[in-house]
Amino acid sequence: MKLDLTVPSALEYFASLVGSDQDLALFEAALSLGQDEYPELDLQASMAEVDQLVARLQRRLADDASALQRVRVLNQFFFTDLGFAGNVNNYYDPDNSFVSQLLRTRRGIPISLAVLWMELAQGLKLDAQGVSFPGHFMVKVNLPMGQAVIDPMSGRSLSKEELSEMLEPFRRRSGLVDDFEAPLGLYLQAASPREILARMLRNLKEIYRSQQDWPRLLAVQERLVVLLPESWPEYRDRGLVHAELGNSRQALSDLELYLEHASHMVDTEQIVEQVKILRIQTGI
Repeated sequence: MKLDLTVPSALEYFASLVGSDQDLALFEAALSLGQDEYPELDLQASMAEVDQLVARLQRRLADDASALQRVRVLNQFFFTDLGFAGNVNNYYDPDNSFVSQLLRTRRGIPISLAVLWMELAQGLKLDAQGVSFPGHFMVKVNLPMGQAVIDPMSGRSLSKEELSEMLEPFRRRSGLVDDFEAPLGLYLQAASPREILARMLRNLKEIYRSQQDWPRLLAVQERLVVLLPESWPEYRDRGLVHAELGNSRQALSDLELYLEHASHMVDTEQIVEQVKILRIQTGI
């Protein structure tokens, strides 16, 4: 029998990691996002590095350490000893979204810091989850005395009053005030691994779109389509990037698929016009 020794592409590898919600390993999938920018990235070495950090943490704790003690030791180790923090001086650097770069520079954004913090927390058997809080990703930890919501930029536990204050600008922009005001708890629901990866990719998407960096944006869109195969706007956005790159046939395929599934969307007339132009260009 002939063995297939073909090495999977970065996108194929990502697809193998995110195919099933039940088996989706968040940290490895998040780490793999860096492969588009850093093709030689050694994922196994990065995961081994994190395993070593977990081992160092475990040596600092007694076997019967309480959950609160484990959180305190983790925060001391992560933020003080290792010096992980937000990259406030260059917040929109794409490297902030790549966990491999975060391990190297110790600087990131809330969601990348949270993904690494949660991986270490899991190694300490803490019940930690990500929270897609508007404008600022959070982590929450279940403790015997209740739930703690932690800012992954600093490790600080935030009160309900502080969270409400942070939420206020979003509520005003969205018109969610007075009779329409949703309870704070609605914004503190746990995010699934798939939702976390989507938010990481969409952060990169906004950076590359603002820079009109179409090749890098296309790589992000390819991953979003793999991650969210029934999110039709992601096909539209991939099609628009293909159009910018002159890939008319691929653009036409994506935009027609979008129109087939998203006839109720507000931009359908614009996309129909784009499709007409692409058909002329491709001779279809």
